[in-house]
Amino acid sequence: MELLKKWLGHPEDIYNLLRFKMGGYRAVMPRIDTVSGTGCDDGGGGMLFVISVHRAGARDDCFFSFPRHAVCIFYLVLRALDTIEDDMTISLDVKVPMLHEFHSYLYQPEWKYMESKEKDRQVLEDFPTISMEFRNLSKVYQDVISDICHKMGVGMAEFLEKKVDSQHEWDKYCHYVAGLVGIGLSRLFSASELEDPVVGQDTELANSMGLFLQKTNIIRDYLEDQLEGREFWPREVWSRYAKKLSDLAKPENIDMAVQCLNELITNALHHVPDVLTYLSRLKNQSVFNFCAIPQVMAIATLAACYNNKQVFRGVVKIRKGQAVTLMMDATNIQAVKAIMYQYVEEIYQKIPSTDPSSNKTQQVIASIRAMSLPGGPMASRHHYSPIYLSCAMLLAALSWQYLSTISKATEEYVQAGEN
Repeated sequence: MELLKKWLGHPEDIYNLLRFKMGGYRAVMPRIDTVSGTGCDDGGGGMLFVISVHRAGARDDCFFSFPRHAVCIFYLVLRALDTIEDDMTISLDVKVPMLHEFHSYLYQPEWKYMESKEKDRQVLEDFPTISMEFRNLSKVYQDVISDICHKMGVGMAEFLEKKVDSQHEWDKYCHYVAGLVGIGLSRLFSASELEDPVVGQDTELANSMGLFLQKTNIIRDYLEDQLEGREFWPREVWSRYAKKLSDLAKPENIDMAVQCLNELITNALHHVPDVLTYLSRLKNQSVFNFCAIPQVMAIATLAACYNNKQVFRGVVKIRKGQAVTLMMDATNIQAVKAIMYQYVEEIYQKIPSTDPSSNKTQQVIASIRAMSLPGGPMASRHHYSPIYLSCAMLLAALSWQYLSTISKATEEYVQAGEN
């Protein structure tokens, strides 16, 4: 009945879940014809493995679900690299050289690693299949993927033996693990001629795309990371609120914890103007959808986390119906601006007057407002016909168990928004 109450409070979710399930998802990621040739979903025998791993992958799969060959291979190469970094059973004297040299393994047909204990170890065990597909790509794509892989491996190795102290180092760490992904994808988009050269050349904007997503994940995943012994919040910030980062999870420190949370969210919001500028340059519909969906998921997640004690007690996620709505709405720049405006307004309404970061939060929201004033086609995007709402509420009352099944079926499409 809890699910029923949730849907009755947001009847538009039901309508959009049904619309999405009944074919709306096809409009989210139209197929693209690129110079790489065969698509990732219709390739030969080698690609059957690639797809099986790709669909079973980790927390950020949907961000990489672009249905084309080069991006699929890019994803799998980075997933393999990330699996090495995450594997705590690999000693540093083995791991550091592996990270430094990983890009060279792309050109070694027989290289694989069979000793990983990570859940995604298959990408390392079957790496010859991935590297073979990589070597079948056009050289321009190979060069991009190899270069990003090299830079990321070096960056990951740098942070293996040190923690994130300053906000500058926080930006640097996020650059290595996510900003470089944004830069690499942008270079692939331009190399394919789907987008203008400037998209791949403006690395600052592409970097901000990745930083916004990574910071959102780090902020939201505080408790999960603490439970697994990982720390990614910058010491420069949290040390003003607690002696140890883990202290923020203690009930007696909840007020200070929320203030720290709000400061980090304010930091992340500074990337939104760059995100909007980047998206405004995109011309290809599929590329736009691919890039915009994770960004609107991120702003919705930050709005849910802002000033929210639950971040330190459990998991904060956006509703699946909300995620599906965002996916189907974020199809043009005016729509994205309206979505950004909506969620920064939601944050603005929750700013405590006593919060130490309140002035900075208000200032960054003002800059986002200036770029995303409503007036485009999405200004009234939540105003559904009363008939739709009435039918949706009736449907919820009669068929909530069936809709629960539908909700679960959409998991693979909205995983990126939650993770």
